[in-house]
Amino acid sequence: MIHPNHVAIIMDGNGRWGIKNFNNRAKGHEYGVKNIKPIIEFCISNKIKNLTLYALSKDNFLKRKKKELKNIFYLFEKYFNKQKTFFEKKKINLFFIGENTGLPNNIKKIMSSINKKSDIKNINLNLCIAFNYSSKLEIIKSFKKTLSQNKSFNTKNIQKNLFTGKINDPEIIIRTGGMNRLSDFLLWQSAYSEIYFVKTLWPDFTVRKLKNILTQFNTIKRNFGA
Repeated sequence: MIHPNHVAIIMDGNGRWGIKNFNNRAKGHEYGVKNIKPIIEFCISNKIKNLTLYALSKDNFLKRKKKELKNIFYLFEKYFNKQKTFFEKKKINLFFIGENTGLPNNIKKIMSSINKKSDIKNINLNLCIAFNYSSKLEIIKSFKKTLSQNKSFNTKNIQKNLFTGKINDPEIIIRTGGMNRLSDFLLWQSAYSEIYFVKTLWPDFTVRKLKNILTQFNTIKRNFGA
């Protein structure tokens, strides 16, 4: 089986899973966070070099209730502080893409400290977390950065100045939770991605289900631009 270089996942359905199983949306986010590690370990063991996870959209940050956001920020801080040793041991290059504006100072501090790290050698996985992220804003920022560099507006320069400019575009984008839309996620980068919309809610999305998608991916004759 040929494995892709980059898989991106919209981790949707946490709140609905929590309501369904515990009558509590917060529980869904808690179990959704727990489901990240086995997916990471699968990618490493199968030499998938890049994994991007859509954790929080800019739209959701602006529209969700403060209580739910507070719980998401709590889980964020707890998870990334707890998993430091795991990321180091597995040689994972972790970085965040998205907007800092409006985020709590403790969250911004964690994101900034992680993004500054660049001393990992022999990286097994680039793990990109899209948090408070908007693809539309990313594209606008790329154009502005290209302009400030006095460079031509062409595909190469715009691509280079995207948040994900240092990694390849995803061959596969998966959205869990049953919705059939990208919701402002990697709009430029997904131009030639194979997109899989699955009904399974994120906390129930298993490695086996990811394997099934990779099997389907291997049956596709990819025609770029057709």
